[in-house]
Amino acid sequence: MTAQVMAANGGVPEVRGRRVLVYSMGMEGRDLAAWMVRNGASVVMSDTRSDAQLAAARATAPAGVERAVTGGALLDPEGFDLVAVSQSVLRYDPALARARALGIPVTSQMRLFLQLCPAPVIGITGSSGKSTTTALVGAIASESGADYAIGGNIGEALLGRLAEIGPETKVILEISHTQLQYTDRSPAIAAVTNVTPNHLDQFTWDEYVGLKRNILARQASTDVAVMNADDHTSLALMASVRGRLARTSLRGEVDSDGAWLDGNEIYVRRGHYAREVCSRLQVRLRGEHNLANVVMAAAIADAAGFPVEAMAAAISNFTGVAHRLEAVGQARGATWVNDSIATSPERTMAGLRSFDEPVVLLLGGREKKLPLDGLQELVRERCRAVICFGEAGDLFCEAMERTAVPTRREPTLDAAVDAAAALAQRGDVVLLSPAGTSFDVYPSFEARGEAFRQLVRALPGFTEVR
Repeated sequence: MTAQVMAANGGVPEVRGRRVLVYSMGMEGRDLAAWMVRNGASVVMSDTRSDAQLAAARATAPAGVERAVTGGALLDPEGFDLVAVSQSVLRYDPALARARALGIPVTSQMRLFLQLCPAPVIGITGSSGKSTTTALVGAIASESGADYAIGGNIGEALLGRLAEIGPETKVILEISHTQLQYTDRSPAIAAVTNVTPNHLDQFTWDEYVGLKRNILARQASTDVAVMNADDHTSLALMASVRGRLARTSLRGEVDSDGAWLDGNEIYVRRGHYAREVCSRLQVRLRGEHNLANVVMAAAIADAAGFPVEAMAAAISNFTGVAHRLEAVGQARGATWVNDSIATSPERTMAGLRSFDEPVVLLLGGREKKLPLDGLQELVRERCRAVICFGEAGDLFCEAMERTAVPTRREPTLDAAVDAAAALAQRGDVVLLSPAGTSFDVYPSFEARGEAFRQLVRALPGFTEVR
């Protein structure tokens, strides 16, 4: 029966009457399971987390699912017609190797959405900046008055929203490297913000770059790729572009379509016509990395046909997204900033470069086997103190002690906040920019960031940032 599952319609699986095994009860898994049930499949879900962990994450099987198998290895796929996976299940997982050996097709939420979406898709990936860039492109779409939908890796269900998307809808997706493991389509507009060492605990560097390249691999000659000309690896990936290439740069005018910074002005060009968008002085986000995100968003918006007036209005009003250099408030004379999204040293370095004030830096979580030498150098330049916490606390502490900056080890984020409150001086920035994932304690960087917010708000004398 498995040989009959993949329909002639572009590889979209025919699921009615089929037995489907969904791996993971996270948001993507629940979206997959619900879509499969609606389309007539018999669905079983499997998740390695315990019932208590799933309850804490508020993860429950959708209505109509036959059963959920939890708390052990992923269920053996034998006897199923199709396996559907969340991005959290990596392609080399033994359960997927077993499915391939049995000849059982494997699909994913992003794969299905790209196959079924009736509108051209704008897809944005990268090692950092993709969430901010995606959100800003969404804000530009909103300012333009266009019908648009935004989602993907920023936490929105996709398959459950297909009914509200028409051929003219502007569909804007943040796409992670793990979502690109299973795709067989590329977006009509594919953007890569940058590619820097990340997730080397999961993939080799070549594998990681290859996954980012997947967003370009199946574009048509009429499609557009938006690439960062200031990023070394992105320059190399330009050889893989199959359609029209648009470049972005903070170093001056690009010799193609795209967007760039010239002095204080941001420009876009499509064809031979360059247009001024706005001044960098109108950008409300901190840091050169965020300026690069703004220029990337302008290039994407121009490729999508949004007017420069909408770009300028959105850029001047955009204050960022939650957990990304988010000012929580002031306490003990210091400004407390939530940058929980910074799950790699590179992102933490970008956060540190955003402040001229002395920084008390909170590092911790689960590390990714990434180099720390660049972070060490920046800590020497920018930090008054470093506080390390969580599973990787010892590793971070040992590395930061070599900087001669005062460094403390605390077991938890709660204790790290208390220690920072004792160390911080008036005019400091206390920056949660952990350089590690949240998965030692928290189910997501958002959950870690929310925990930090609550801890800071409970400090004596806390006031909101005006």
